[in-house]
Amino acid sequence: MYKNKNCGEPNSKDIGSEVIVAGWVNKRRDHGNLIFIDLRDKSGVLQVVFNPEVSSDAHDLASNLRSEWVVQIKGVIVKRISGAENDSISTGSVELQANEIKILNKSKTPPFEISDEIEIDDQTRLAYRFIDLRRPKMQKLFTLRHKITKLIWDYLSDRDFTHIETPILLKSTPEGARDYVVPSRIHPGKFYALPQSPQQLKQILMVSGFDRYFQIARCFRDEDLRADRQPEHTQLDLEMSFVHQDDVMLLVEGLYKHITYEILGNNYKQNDKDFVRLSYEESIERFGTDKPDLRFGMELVTISEELKNTESNVFNHVLNQRGVIRGIVAPGAGHYDRKKTDELIDLAKSSGASGLVYILFDNNFDSIENIKDENYKSPLKKFLNVDVVKGLAKKMSAKPGDMILIVADQENKVNTVLSNLRNFLGEKLNLYDQKEIMFAWVYDFPLFEWDEDLKKWEPAHHVFSSPKTEHLDFLISDPGKVHADLFDLVCNGMEMGSGSIRIHDPNIQKKVFSIIGYKEEEIDDRFGQLIKAFSYGAPPHGGMGLGLDRFIATLAGEKAIREVIAFPKTQSAQDPLFDSPNKISNQQLEELFINLILPDEEEA
Repeated sequence: MYKNKNCGEPNSKDIGSEVIVAGWVNKRRDHGNLIFIDLRDKSGVLQVVFNPEVSSDAHDLASNLRSEWVVQIKGVIVKRISGAENDSISTGSVELQANEIKILNKSKTPPFEISDEIEIDDQTRLAYRFIDLRRPKMQKLFTLRHKITKLIWDYLSDRDFTHIETPILLKSTPEGARDYVVPSRIHPGKFYALPQSPQQLKQILMVSGFDRYFQIARCFRDEDLRADRQPEHTQLDLEMSFVHQDDVMLLVEGLYKHITYEILGNNYKQNDKDFVRLSYEESIERFGTDKPDLRFGMELVTISEELKNTESNVFNHVLNQRGVIRGIVAPGAGHYDRKKTDELIDLAKSSGASGLVYILFDNNFDSIENIKDENYKSPLKKFLNVDVVKGLAKKMSAKPGDMILIVADQENKVNTVLSNLRNFLGEKLNLYDQKEIMFAWVYDFPLFEWDEDLKKWEPAHHVFSSPKTEHLDFLISDPGKVHADLFDLVCNGMEMGSGSIRIHDPNIQKKVFSIIGYKEEEIDDRFGQLIKAFSYGAPPHGGMGLGLDRFIATLAGEKAIREVIAFPKTQSAQDPLFDSPNKISNQQLEELFINLILPDEEEA
């Protein structure tokens, strides 16, 4: 055998025991005639001492050891000498006195130290991912990922869900992003597509009578990448027959409470409380977004009425164009200097605003009622007299030492800008505990949204969501009024997953397709399999797709999902380790009947 103990296991109870361990040399230190190494494996680190008086052969071999060599060591567990204990590791009270050592493999000098304390650039980390994954932090992250996945399996299995794997090679039915396509050698000129989600497949499984399905599914989307996006990701996919919206929400809420409590324990403060529920309209009105961070307040306030009689051309122009004026109060930010307010203005402009108005209050007054002209500053102060500012402060519940931020524009833009400012300031002003986890439901989304550029209706989420029963008549008369049985799970300002009650009537499904511009033949080509299945007795059903990578990253306190993906892609969708994507041979291209026309060739 290579080992009978893991490196992180020996303790004072093992003193006097002969053990065999194997792992990587983490560090080597020479102290006189003694050689010490820290031997590392997944479980932890064990100090090993080589004494020439115990074994001269083992000592001689140990003198050649270097970092990351792989070795097997046999010896006896002994108590460390007084004062040499290390309370920071589980084996800190003991060490292994080596009798024998076998070098299993040597290593080149690693490009970086196997340590959590050092900073490494992402390109180097990914190019040497096999080294990066040896770091204790990364080992813990993927142990956590395994634990969360097992909790999902156990929880859903106990509730009669069946895990079913769905195909990876499918047909192209774009669902909002570009498909990754795979050419078929057997069928020249035809292509498979990698699924963006198993959406149609899981609905067909409900028609097949499986009642409760789940899958830890791989999903692929050819889209521009951000910190929270990857071209391939893992999704907890589930679907249930004969359910209403509340049934799905309660099931997922129970699952996510269970997992979060199992991982965070008493640090999870929401365990005995229901998730907050906000309608889409309420979420937009209060927070400017359908992904609100509820760990802090700073809600948006409409102040069009309070500012309609000022002489400011900015405000008057917006109101004449049927726009709105809204604002937020940043508590304790009245001391902000020019550099900080300029930073906020830049953020507002990058979010789409033409400008940002701020009012800074000092602390030299005891209440808003007693505010004087010298107690506030603003770039539009000549249009904002004391009475106007007092009215604003009362409406917005501002206090001495606060800052008011105001945006005037069309409503959608105002909400987006203020939501981004709110999230930025919430973190900057330390308005919440970074470790807090706060889930919420947002529901009753619009089914369609109008694309002004294309002059057509587009699905707000996806085309399979059921219109609310009371809105069915609007499908013909006014699609913009149609809301759906749609619901998102959000956490700390991020979307964790999206779900809905699905359309199960083929006629309603066809009508929804036609509203977004699909012709009959296009419906049949892209979605014929689903319409066909619905024609053979489809039950009412609903479900969710939940981003597993993002959930794990949130519980682990990581901001980027690539930290919890074993082999992620870069921001340019490349894998430095495998050097992918890469070119394929001319023979492979010929077998696939592919002739490359590259951008440079087209321009030439």
